[in-house]
Amino acid sequence: MNIEIRNETEKDFREVEELTREAFWNLYFPGCNEHYLVHQMRNHPDFIKELDLVAEYNGKIVGNIMYTKAWLIDEAGQELEILSFGPLSVLPEYQRRGVGSALVDHTKIAAQKMGIKCIVIYGDPNNYCKHGFKSGKDLNISDMNGEYPHAMLALALDEQALAGQPWKFKYSDVCNINDADAEEFDKGFSPKEKGYKYSQDIFSIAIRSYLK
Repeated sequence: MNIEIRNETEKDFREVEELTREAFWNLYFPGCNEHYLVHQMRNHPDFIKELDLVAEYNGKIVGNIMYTKAWLIDEAGQELEILSFGPLSVLPEYQRRGVGSALVDHTKIAAQKMGIKCIVIYGDPNNYCKHGFKSGKDLNISDMNGEYPHAMLALALDEQALAGQPWKFKYSDVCNINDADAEEFDKGFSPKEKGYKYSQDIFSIAIRSYLK
């Protein structure tokens, strides 16, 4: 696929929210809230506007990636500002055609040029290890409870900056969205049927899995 990657503009906002809703609907639970998260992120102080990118194919937006600030905290309580991305959204009919990979590869190069030392996300290792992501445990990065979630993945853009000490990962509070607010926001979109997909069971297992 020959896609164009560019920054999201204000005129794209609704189309990207619709795209995100289509990408995540019924994926992790009946319905989804990622389109509300996208809506909230844009006005949050941790949002990285330069890394809010869309992928266009024949003039149609088929993918989007968004980044926020995040932090690694060392044993002395000092914070290292890093980045996290998500949602990473691709229209279902364009998935597994390289759109998401192109967005990840484009932005990780841009982040490195910005001097960012590390990117940490929550995601499926099957999707992200091919981009150089490792388990947080492999880089001595835990969550704030000192545990190593199976889905917490890290990409070291400067391995020397992370070496020699343990870290705890703190993500932006923009991710702490209110379910009732998300439900109300969804009422502004065309009705869609909530239902079950087996991916919901996979997600339920993954978020309760930790590495020892």
